[in-house]
Amino acid sequence: MFFIRICFMAIRGLLANLLRSLLATLGVIIGVSAVVSAMSILEGANRDILRRFESMGADQIMVMNGSSQRQSRQAVIPSLTEDDATALESCSLVTAVAPEVQASTQIKYFSRNMGVTVLGTTEAYAKINNYKTREGQFLTPEEVRAERKVCVLGHKVAEELFGETTAVGRRVKINAMPFTVVGVMEKKGVLGFRDVDNQVVVPITTAMKRMFGMRNVMMITVQAKNRDVLEAAIQQVKRTLRGEHGIRAGSDDDFLVFTQEQFKAQLADVTKIFTVVLGSIAGISLVVGGIGIMNIMLVSVTERTREIGVRIAVGATGLTILVQFLIEACIISVLGGALGILLGLLFADFLENYTGVLKTFTPASSIYLALIMATVVGILSGIYPAYRASRLDPVEALRYE
Repeated sequence: MFFIRICFMAIRGLLANLLRSLLATLGVIIGVSAVVSAMSILEGANRDILRRFESMGADQIMVMNGSSQRQSRQAVIPSLTEDDATALESCSLVTAVAPEVQASTQIKYFSRNMGVTVLGTTEAYAKINNYKTREGQFLTPEEVRAERKVCVLGHKVAEELFGETTAVGRRVKINAMPFTVVGVMEKKGVLGFRDVDNQVVVPITTAMKRMFGMRNVMMITVQAKNRDVLEAAIQQVKRTLRGEHGIRAGSDDDFLVFTQEQFKAQLADVTKIFTVVLGSIAGISLVVGGIGIMNIMLVSVTERTREIGVRIAVGATGLTILVQFLIEACIISVLGGALGILLGLLFADFLENYTGVLKTFTPASSIYLALIMATVVGILSGIYPAYRASRLDPVEALRYE
């Protein structure tokens, strides 16, 4: 009952100077909203990237151009070829190999056209990624070998160019070259970091020799027999490619090998860095908010000196005064924390809807953390003003004008 009475007195004290109390919460509101929105953006991006990794399959091995010892300012020297992909097909721990090249261009059907990503690959691409056709068929080995001008449309591309009508058998122009549509893929969303619904798949031989004049492939995706032999398959892939490239023992690889788990480990490191950076920025905002609360509380103590003197004179103890001012500081910070959480959630939601690309997710732990931080800031900021109020001399306080 005693504590409840002190709480009511603290609330009355804050309501007596409502505008000043609201201004005191402003710093906490900004700090907490920064914490919530930053964590929402970071967690949303992290989940989105992990979802993309999961879509690639845990048994996949990605081989890319480059070297682990390459200096960051040096350009990547392409080293992977179609022959490398053919050699990898002979590995005993590998079930499928898909070399890939890609480029951005325009696809046109009469007056309709749109920008797309053209992916040059083989028939193994669909098998590795469990990517099925909605109508027609995927690329065949014969079409790849013969460098045929055929294409398979992503779901969004087919919908944009042909609407509800069938696309199979129609002729489109890609990069000003005529292609026959042999299939339309199912709606998939993302595979890795590609929006496959917005891509067009053509035979890799056609893409490299007849469309873009490429000599090297950009990436080779390898599917191991299963996850249990993944590490052994990686070593087998490395040995095969080192042999194909004539790399001597002790020399560095001229290619990079990644798996889903390695990507995830690198993502975790990057996430930690961003968490520290964003957390530090948000923490600074909260510290500034705490200083604002302390400043307002000190002003409040000065203005209410006579009131404090009267209360002490009629029997209030220093502890009572201390608790009252601490409660006032906590109310300010918790109120600011609640408003900051609401503002942070609204801002994160606005970013997701406005950008259309950024994904946000607010875990409950972020909200709890923000509230705890706001409460701690209030307590720490109110300790000195509360202590100063509790130590006032009643005689001097009553004489204060």
